[in-house]
Amino acid sequence: MRHFASMVAGLLGAVLLAAALPAAAQKVLNVGMAAADLGSLDPHRSATTPDKAVIGWMFNGLVRFKPGTMNPDQIEPDLATSWDTSADGLTWTFHLRKGVQCNNGYGELTADDVAFSLKRAGDPKISAFSSDYADVASVDAVDPATVRISFKRRPPSVLGILTNYQGGNIVCKKAVEKLGDDFRTKSVGTGPFAIEEYTPNQSLTLVANKNYFRGAPKIDRIVYRYIPSDATRDLAYTSGEIDLIYGRQDQVWAERMKALPHTVVDVFGPGELSDMNLNITKKPLDDLRVRQAIAYAVNRDELVKFKGALTARAPVSIIPHDYLGTDENAPLYPYDPAKAKQLLTEAGYGNGVKITLIQTQLPTMLNTMQVVQAQLRKVGIDLQLDVVDHPTFHAQIRKDLSPIVMYSAARLPVADVYLTQFFHSRSIVGTPTAVTNFSHCSVADADIDGARASTDPGKQKALWKDAQDKLVKDVCAVPLYEQLQVWAHRDKLDFGYKLDASLSLGPLITEQSTLQ
Repeated sequence: MRHFASMVAGLLGAVLLAAALPAAAQKVLNVGMAAADLGSLDPHRSATTPDKAVIGWMFNGLVRFKPGTMNPDQIEPDLATSWDTSADGLTWTFHLRKGVQCNNGYGELTADDVAFSLKRAGDPKISAFSSDYADVASVDAVDPATVRISFKRRPPSVLGILTNYQGGNIVCKKAVEKLGDDFRTKSVGTGPFAIEEYTPNQSLTLVANKNYFRGAPKIDRIVYRYIPSDATRDLAYTSGEIDLIYGRQDQVWAERMKALPHTVVDVFGPGELSDMNLNITKKPLDDLRVRQAIAYAVNRDELVKFKGALTARAPVSIIPHDYLGTDENAPLYPYDPAKAKQLLTEAGYGNGVKITLIQTQLPTMLNTMQVVQAQLRKVGIDLQLDVVDHPTFHAQIRKDLSPIVMYSAARLPVADVYLTQFFHSRSIVGTPTAVTNFSHCSVADADIDGARASTDPGKQKALWKDAQDKLVKDVCAVPLYEQLQVWAHRDKLDFGYKLDASLSLGPLITEQSTLQ
């Protein structure tokens, strides 16, 4: 009996030791992000850069951009395995993978979840991206594994709005209904990682989804730390506390990080365009001459030099380079401070004018506006920056509280999406169909709508060009620069793919990613 007890004790000890080993050997990826806290992890509500990267690790779409790319030609199946299209292109039927599990124990994903998600993404009362789905007539669950989407008219990119990007991310219906407002911090998808723990103002911990349909991730946990201070975040990296760091998007930072041992600097697309949106309904910006003065006073070459040629480039239009339909030679106002002063005098502001705006404390955006502030001061325009945290910034600008809004964004790389969200009257903030039209411009509505209705690619491009030219001349927005995404990581981290671009604005951590 004593021998049996000793044997049991020995076996129990071995079991406990075996149970302890996986925890000790776990692969934990520590990430440092330039934010004070989480904004929202609800993919249909979130629009902030710090949240997008995490959302990219947690959710799937019906289809997806091939990891490391943003090329619409490389969109591939994700939750759907295949799809059929009607002859007129207005009805699309998607056939779903079977057995895909919602994270955190919410059961198998079905067509009901997909239909619920896409309807939710198209609801302007809920979704920040509802305008992308304005052409959707209906979404129906034909059976548990089949979803049918009908369109009033065909969008410029059907598959584009169904990717694992923004409104195309599929949420789990039961989780949304059960969690209510808590879905913001406890969101549930089907991706390779799921929320385990959130500590406000400190960190978010994700755990690997071992039942992920593409295979169990090789990284067990991700600790996403909120470190708003650039200096503190850099110190955490150099001391070995974090493995993957959101970078300062400037040349000096990138060059300094490149010099560190065992460090890889990632510079990748998309180019996130920073536009300074001018509210044409607010004084003194209701005067075209004042808006033109601002445009002439902005020195884009100086901004690119400030950011660094390695990480930034000059804009060509009010939408980014390389989108389908970008006018690569839009009539942007050249830098001409003398002309700016002349226009201010003509507008009755010969002694200068003061404009107060709301500005995020996010370092990469704040330092840009401080440079613009100095440029405009030279011609007599005194910008007063009311600096707030990033979530507050987003909340206030959507209430139309700032006459000038500096907004940095990358969207699905089709001109229509950018034009519709930022410059169509349907998207004006403060209206029932609001998106991100902070300028209140409507001068290009007919061109934007005409391009959407056209099935002729050549005509579409011509209308998109006309729309951009009108918006530029009316100074609805002043493009500042395009910022490439800049991160850095230890060479022991391998993403598992070649990183050329990521629409989530951060490296995708997938089931193929490894950490030595």
